[in-house]
Amino acid sequence: MSHSFASTLGHEFKRPDLLREALTHRSAAHGSGRGGGAHASNERLEFIGDRVLGLTIAEWLAERFPREQEGDLGRRLAYLVSQPVLAAVAETVGLAAVLSVSPGEAKAGVAKRATVLADALEAALGALYLDGGLDAARDFVRRAWHHAMVDQADPPKDAKTALQEWAQKRGKDLPVYQITARSGPPHAPAFTVTVSVGETAANGTAGSKRAAEQLAADALLVRLAA
Repeated sequence: MSHSFASTLGHEFKRPDLLREALTHRSAAHGSGRGGGAHASNERLEFIGDRVLGLTIAEWLAERFPREQEGDLGRRLAYLVSQPVLAAVAETVGLAAVLSVSPGEAKAGVAKRATVLADALEAALGALYLDGGLDAARDFVRRAWHHAMVDQADPPKDAKTALQEWAQKRGKDLPVYQITARSGPPHAPAFTVTVSVGETAANGTAGSKRAAEQLAADALLVRLAA
């Protein structure tokens, strides 16, 4: 299956083991790190892919919006490399179907979790960079992120900032965030955060507290606008 996904990435791997590693979730790994060969988990490649993604998106933004200042470019960048966007891209390219997870985690639906998909997509990008260089990585990013990029008319505000501004403009108390639940194994936790403004509240669940706060804020903004 990794061979078919290589076609999706648009690259013929000279070192197929890199892509197999990128598509190996920690639960299915039999080694740790680069020395573990094809059975190592994708965590180290994720680390590399995260940096490659940031660079390729940043240079693309600088080209596309030559008159924008750092603040606006930074908000665009933060959105384009956010977990929801990465997870959406991963679903579009069919990553869940080729991701290797343990049988138990597969039954629990781990391969479809946003945090797992986002991490695996970054790992695949890291493998692509190591095997094909920056040009190969850039080409994939510009194809896979095309719609997310062109759909950005104005620099986005993160949901927490937008919610705080909503409350301040209306003379209400500032939003209050609380972690109300935590589930999942240590290597793939899921945090549920509840945010409230006055008597109105909403929840968000993600693989990190920060991401869960953003999702909760976004959900509350939708509820307040209804």
